Amino acid sequence: MKLNNKIKQLSIILLTASLATGCASQQKQEETTANTGPSAASIAIANAKAAIKKAKSLGYVWRDSGKMIKKAEKAAKKGNEGKAIKLANKARSQGEMAVKQYYLEQSIDRSLPTTEDTTGSYSVMRGDSLWGIAGKGDVYGNPYQWPLIYKANSDKIKDADLIFPGQEFDINTSPSDAEISSAVSHAKTRGAWSIGITEESDKAYLAK
Repeated sequence: MKLNNKIKQLSIILLTASLATGCASQQKQEETTANTGPSAASIAIANAKAAIKKAKSLGYVWRDSGKMIKKAEKAAKKGNEGKAIKLANKARSQGEMAVKQYYLEQSIDRSLPTTEDTTGSYSVMRGDSLWGIAGKGDVYGNPYQWPLIYKANSDKIKDADLIFPGQEFDINTSPSDAEISSAVSHAKTRGAWSIGITEESDKAYLAK
């Protein structure tokens, strides 16, 4: 009888110790999870989304920023933190640049007359596109204004999606508000395209 009581007491002690250890282990795990917090990649992606959201609200978001965010999210899911952060930071930079460009254009009074030369030039380099050229800071600083270059050089460009190194393009350095609005509208609503042909929407834009 005494032996049975001792066995029962020992069993109770072991069970209590096991429960205490389990609780301590669970508490430690919860504390570790709480201390870990969001990853550097998730923070970078969140910051990029915020920058792009602001640019989008102004109608100045860049065409590939959204795609870059998706690539960053995929990289993060695969555990490639470095790639995810790099892509997210690039997307955030595009969003911030778009916002700056918007406010810069708002500060320009285009109603004032100017005696400056309103025509510049650009020599096409390998890897260039009308989208990329228009986005350069010393051209328009806004890729959505690429139709301005296309229209000013329609005699040299058969297909807006296909330009060649060495081509010399005229750049209208002082387009009117109406010209800019028309160009941006066309860039955003152009629709599907294919290399080697002149899209009907491009023909309609040139005819305006």
